[in-house]
Amino acid sequence: MRDDAVTMDSINLTNHFLIAMPGMADPYFSKTLTLICEHSEKGAIGLVVNKPIDVNYGQLFSQVDIALDDANLASELVYFGGPVLVDRGFVLHQPLHDWNSTLKIDDDTGLTTSRDVLEAMAAGTGPRRALVTLGYAGWAPGQLEDEIKRNGWLTVPADAHLIFDVPAEQRLPAAMSLLGLNYGNLSDTAGHA
Repeated sequence: MRDDAVTMDSINLTNHFLIAMPGMADPYFSKTLTLICEHSEKGAIGLVVNKPIDVNYGQLFSQVDIALDDANLASELVYFGGPVLVDRGFVLHQPLHDWNSTLKIDDDTGLTTSRDVLEAMAAGTGPRRALVTLGYAGWAPGQLEDEIKRNGWLTVPADAHLIFDVPAEQRLPAAMSLLGLNYGNLSDTAGHA
């Protein structure tokens, strides 16, 4: 059995970053950094973590009828999480907590889709760190692996500091530096030796 077949067929990219290669033609994913929240034989789901949109928490909370009195929190920007279910909110957070609908990503990080996390945030009892998105990214079984084989993405283990503490515009180059690479030096065409 070839080594590359073993690697790609058995790989689990949960809690890894996908770094869009410069040649990424899909406008949803061009120049994005995506956190894979779950990856299994059923496919993968992730959140783009470096594309803030022109909506802040105050506006979002108002749309779902939750009073948000904290001006600093209200001014935080919501992110484009991906092209699937763009009318739904997704909260990436630390620490992990048992909200009504939470997917465990690792021992300290969760992805919650239930309203109770937003209510807790508004009450000042929410997660210590959070990134709110509208929409998510999804891949059918084998689709993500195929895109990686076709040089659409680079992968690297995720770093929560990069998501929660680094400004959005610096997250993609910071993820590249985890690989020891400079995003500006990447070619937009793939080659094989």
